[in-house]
Amino acid sequence: MVHWAQSADRDHVRQALAGSAPESNTRGQTVKIEAFQSERLLSVWQNQVKYDFTETGVHPLFLHEFVTREEFEALYETVQLRYIQTNGTPPLKEAICEMYPGATPANVLVTNGSAEANFVTLWRLLEPGDEVAVMYPNYMQAPGFARSFGVNTTPFYLKEERGWGIEAAELDAVVTPQTQLIYLCNPNNPTGAVMSRTDMEAIVRAAERVGAWILADEVYRGAELSGEMSPSFWGMYDRVLVVAGLSKAYTLPGLRMGWLVAPAEIAAETWGYHDYTTITTGALNERLACLAMRPQTREKILLRNRSISATNMKVLQAWLNSHAGLFRCVPPKIGGVAFVGYNFDINSTELVMKLLREQSVLIVPGDAFGLDRYVRIGYGNPKLVEGLELVNLTLKTLLEK
Repeated sequence: MVHWAQSADRDHVRQALAGSAPESNTRGQTVKIEAFQSERLLSVWQNQVKYDFTETGVHPLFLHEFVTREEFEALYETVQLRYIQTNGTPPLKEAICEMYPGATPANVLVTNGSAEANFVTLWRLLEPGDEVAVMYPNYMQAPGFARSFGVNTTPFYLKEERGWGIEAAELDAVVTPQTQLIYLCNPNNPTGAVMSRTDMEAIVRAAERVGAWILADEVYRGAELSGEMSPSFWGMYDRVLVVAGLSKAYTLPGLRMGWLVAPAEIAAETWGYHDYTTITTGALNERLACLAMRPQTREKILLRNRSISATNMKVLQAWLNSHAGLFRCVPPKIGGVAFVGYNFDINSTELVMKLLREQSVLIVPGDAFGLDRYVRIGYGNPKLVEGLELVNLTLKTLLEK
């Protein structure tokens, strides 16, 4: 049974999934944000269902999995809960730079999660009336925020028949002299795809042609099932900004640790916007992040996550194969997340809510990423087999109609 939220929360979820923000007293507001569908769904239900398959990565780490008892005791004795260096401490920034050849600490701004990095970067770069070319499907924070501030967004689509690759002709048609920024997510949420070098170069050529910025959300870089880290956009073009963090590939979302890597001038200016939001990250979180980003620890975490993903992907693939003709899925190249198309007649949000009500199973509708008739299944959960068996029960009732 689902433990239902209060009626007010239910109303907010219904309104969010319908694409509108909850009603509120807006007198005096100058900006009206649109509903962030996927986050509202997760914030209301994620901690209430029995089977949560919305995680966009492997099941998060416990503290004891990357911090020894001795290290924990040292934190207990030495961490003072004060304001730390607000744009990131030198040890953490140096660890981040190791992942981006040519980057120096002056190129790095540390934020509370990659979500804040996206937020302050777009706030710094965009003005009402600007145009942004947005990759779809995608994590919808950046385009939603941009539209709320009067920025025009134009989509270009990853193509399932291309293994979730881009179509260069469509990209070129979308990127015009009015385009200020191209926003993309690579490795991609929700598809789990990794862009080819050819597609990355096409993005760079389109940006160079009009002098646009590229904002590359690379928070899944490191989650590749092959064990080979995919290339970063950093260094491919002088107007590239990269956002990442420890929430996805490193399965440490509770640390809320993210970063922006940018030309030094932009990193410094964006720090000023960070001053107006969260000011700084947490002192304890920063120390834990430094422990997680030690080279040997990073490799241990990524190896653990690849192992779990490889095992669970076999389970998910076998389940999809057992429903031949009902589902299709381009095999994801990163661990933990699969974007599954289905071939029966129900809206993706309706399907998700039906599973929620009947089985206490939560997945994410394709609607939340701009594509209906798909669902995103987070397959890194240790309860995957049990949850899929319950999905079978709801599928049976749907197909009997």
